[in-house]
Amino acid sequence: MARILLIEDSPTDTAVLTQLLERNGHDVLASGSAEDGIDVCRREQPDLVLMDVILPGMNGFQATRALSRGDDTKAIPVLIVSTKGMETDKAWGLRQGAKDYIVKPPREDELIARINALLGS
Repeated sequence: MARILLIEDSPTDTAVLTQLLERNGHDVLASGSAEDGIDVCRREQPDLVLMDVILPGMNGFQATRALSRGDDTKAIPVLIVSTKGMETDKAWGLRQGAKDYIVKPPREDELIARINALLGS
């Protein structure tokens, strides 16, 4: 079981992803904005972050860059989960420090497999 921080502004997507993660034995923290998510990540030190891209204020790419470069958060893997499915979006997300990128809506088995790979389990 891992503690996963979900940074997602859609209440529907938050509910669906939280249920999916909890069904697979994970503990979920949720944040509705990038700025709040960065604060929660620094404070709570989750095992992994699931990051949306399209967020109010700071976007997910900017937040991923901040987390991947922060001394206290750079060891926490970020998996971007976004509707932005172009190869350029994926490449940009990975350049910002994300460890993986999956397009919404993710298939449950694929998302869990990628989370397990990033967690080394």
